[in-house]
Amino acid sequence: MNLKINTFRAFRSRNYRLYFMGQSVSLIGTWMQRTGVSWVVYTMTHSALMLGITVFATQFPSFLLSLYGGIISDRYNRYKIMLITQIAAMIQAVLLAILIFTNQYTVWEILILSVVLGIVNAFDMPARQPMVHEIIFDKTDLPNALALNSSMVNLARVLGPALSGVVLQKLGAGICFSLNALSFVAVIISLLLMKLQPYISTQSKKQVSSELVEGFVYLKKTPAIGMILLMLAIMSLLVLPYNTLLPIFAKVIFKGDAVTFGYINSFIGLGALSGAFFLASLKPATDLKIVLLVNALIFGICLMLFSHIRNFPWAMVFATLTGFGMMSLTTISNTIIQLKSDPRMRGRVMSYFALAFFGMMPLGSLLIGSVSQLIGAPDMLLIQGMIAIIIVLVFSRFLRKDKLDKKNQKKFEEGIVVIKNI
Repeated sequence: MNLKINTFRAFRSRNYRLYFMGQSVSLIGTWMQRTGVSWVVYTMTHSALMLGITVFATQFPSFLLSLYGGIISDRYNRYKIMLITQIAAMIQAVLLAILIFTNQYTVWEILILSVVLGIVNAFDMPARQPMVHEIIFDKTDLPNALALNSSMVNLARVLGPALSGVVLQKLGAGICFSLNALSFVAVIISLLLMKLQPYISTQSKKQVSSELVEGFVYLKKTPAIGMILLMLAIMSLLVLPYNTLLPIFAKVIFKGDAVTFGYINSFIGLGALSGAFFLASLKPATDLKIVLLVNALIFGICLMLFSHIRNFPWAMVFATLTGFGMMSLTTISNTIIQLKSDPRMRGRVMSYFALAFFGMMPLGSLLIGSVSQLIGAPDMLLIQGMIAIIIVLVFSRFLRKDKLDKKNQKKFEEGIVVIKNI
């Protein structure tokens, strides 16, 4: 019983319960669309490079605009920003469904709409992530809320691709994208039902460039955040875009169809969901950085094993473990960053988080898509797993040093207390 209370303690906040329910429905639709777009593009082109370009088109706008999105998040009402971005994303999904129903679409039209979604996400994420901090009434529940957020995302990652595979096979891509458009109704209603404190304007008279520099200087002076972001950026560039190649594994390696592609994504999501619940159940005093390193190591090893397994059931075992390890990279990084960030800087810091995560992945997708054309998808995933392990080994030195610094600080503070008592 205590474990259950500890795992779901963030649900004590009414606004968070509404947020969780609305986002859960919407994210299932988002994963359905993401799976559907990748499958449609690959069946039209049979090109790993075009898969990379598709991811690039969706996520590169975040690389260009997320820093400005962070400034907007710090200057204006995040609640209203979220309403606007969710409505805009729903319109994009409607347009994509209409395009498919016309049956006269081209890859480039799909890519243009992917760019539109990327622009929306560049302003949505820097507002949405800090907003969780605002709707939790007991701030000690924030790590739990962020872990539950990850469980929500990964539950959607289990259900969305599986549903998408069936819908694509039986009803077609147009229905798949229409269901995503409909799912945004849930999150919009949940936002409208929230009861929030009156917004206090904090509009800045500083120039945008000054605020960008201010955010960068803050990260430079806060290595506990800056180094986590650097590790995430490198992983996002060289390792996390492994999912760009999953349609190739579904269609070529495992001789399957859209349902097979959905299963692979769902098993990865199942592992990530398990990892999210594992994080949500951790005690508040747990050293998250050590958990981050161990799970990242699991991610790299299991990605290597998945890359060359030809037996589908065993491949799904390693896909599940890959998802378990991968999940910590974003969830723990997000948690540490939000806990350590100055409230006045949180929007800009989260925009750098978006830059490190969403910004690097499209560049990585292009790189991985191009290289895999030359060496093949299995060898590309094998190399990515090796790179993940190297990154963990390199950054473990910093994280261990940070832990030692904390111990020394604690000893120093205990010494001060002893001196005062004397």
